[in-house]
Amino acid sequence: MAKGAHRSHRALGTALVVAALASTATACSGASEPDRGAAAPAAGQQAPGQAPERAAAGALNAYVERVRERRTARVVAAKKWGLAKPPLEAPAAPATKPRITTRKGFETDGEGLPPVFTTVPTKQKVVFLTIDDGAEKDPELLRMMKELRIPYSAFLSDYVVKDDYGYFARMQKSQETGVSLHNHTLNHRYLPGLSYKQQKREICGMQDVIEKRFGKRPPLFRPPYGNYNEDTLRAAKSCGVEAVPLWAAEAFPDHMEWREWDRDLHPGDIVLTHFRGKGDWKGTMPDMIRRVMNVITAKGYAVAKLEDYV
Repeated sequence: MAKGAHRSHRALGTALVVAALASTATACSGASEPDRGAAAPAAGQQAPGQAPERAAAGALNAYVERVRERRTARVVAAKKWGLAKPPLEAPAAPATKPRITTRKGFETDGEGLPPVFTTVPTKQKVVFLTIDDGAEKDPELLRMMKELRIPYSAFLSDYVVKDDYGYFARMQKSQETGVSLHNHTLNHRYLPGLSYKQQKREICGMQDVIEKRFGKRPPLFRPPYGNYNEDTLRAAKSCGVEAVPLWAAEAFPDHMEWREWDRDLHPGDIVLTHFRGKGDWKGTMPDMIRRVMNVITAKGYAVAKLEDYV
């Protein structure tokens, strides 16, 4: 059992469970040390603390079995969807989210505005997958991501999602932890060319749509094309936006594009792609996921949930 647990990419999570269960067992025993003055249990009688210890061991066995089953399911799903290797399991989410600051060179003169960044500060070998706009509504994407258990975040524009809000509602509920839906404006316009009032309508209007259709006002916003000015960030803040994630790499079905000079992934990088199909690029949404996951996994990275870190 221990060997299987150590093979898991969630070894840290297992260790924490062991510690928690051991702590629970100790607490339930009624004393931190054996009572040396107490009489030994009679023959056939259960020693104090024995039942909680058995319960803790049983819970740990169940946890390790779930980890093993999930790993096996990923192997099967990876073969089904044509991935070179199964996706790596992301480590446990940090107990405290890292402090996000605006990337150097991306600042405006305004103070107290939502930070603009391309990479989350972390030493863990994780990256974050984000998908923009919502034009292509491929049901195969939902099946693929659910079976592979790949977390991702969607940044939606109302002008292309309003013909089928139900697709994104299914997406939101399609995984164990759910897919988070965020703001990409109402009409995907070039924001620096608009007045403050017009920008606020684009951003706040989409906040209203997402809250009405999907039940929650999103904390994250991505400006179309990655273009913004100080008015953009002021408007976003007034609408309840807390952070503005851009991207460090972009995925297509047939290639990757990189922001950094070394054309590589780094811990905490945000990866962008789009809801597109064969009418717009050389492949389908599953083709794109296959490409980007093969790259991410080959480089030793796991995909984590952006909202666990931001």
